[in-house]
Amino acid sequence: MKEVLPLDVIIELKDCEIWQQDHLVMTGVSLSMRRGEFKYIVGKVGSGKTSIIKTLNAQLPLREGKGTVAGFNLLKLKKKDIPMLRRKLGIVFQDFQLLTDRTVHDNLEFVLRATGWKNKTDIDNRITEVLDKVGLGLKGYKMPHQLSGGEQQRVVIGRALLNDPEIILADEPTGNLDHETSEGIISLLREISKTGRAVIVSTHNLNILKKFPAATLKCEGGKLSPLNTDEEIDLEDL
Repeated sequence: MKEVLPLDVIIELKDCEIWQQDHLVMTGVSLSMRRGEFKYIVGKVGSGKTSIIKTLNAQLPLREGKGTVAGFNLLKLKKKDIPMLRRKLGIVFQDFQLLTDRTVHDNLEFVLRATGWKNKTDIDNRITEVLDKVGLGLKGYKMPHQLSGGEQQRVVIGRALLNDPEIILADEPTGNLDHETSEGIISLLREISKTGRAVIVSTHNLNILKKFPAATLKCEGGKLSPLNTDEEIDLEDL
């Protein structure tokens, strides 16, 4: 079921309970995102960051509260509408999840064909376009194992952009990358948000927050609350 949010709000959670099967992970979760906004969610491993991401993409069903993502009411979302919601989302995984037996180009072509693209010229043009956007315009022929970790993550970001999503959900996108490479990935995601997409990055890398400050929410004790990034953040907290 579609719902209209005010102005340019693209994500709205209010007083939500987040469940993992029969385990209540978080309560009273509220989150609002506008188009073009960039926001971090931080917290220790197991604090609920990934569960929030999975709720937003309907991998975990919303049972209590109010939730609207890209016009879809999560509480009333029907199974047949989930693919339509996910077409409006781009997901960036920590562990890349690239198909190792095919080239970068073929990885991206697989996604496009799976989401309804048929014309070979249109497919090739779109792949070229997104690879250029993520700085990999000449790497389409490479196999994933021939790329660095940072390059593989750029492929994943390119894959997330293929269907021109309204929202990017990045779950620990720098978790397997070194410091310098991590900065490049966050910088790229920040640039993507400036194109009008809402970008949520879950992370426990607080050095990234200091280098690229933005609105930040913290998962702790089953709650989600604003974090004042102007204050000195203790790395041991997370």
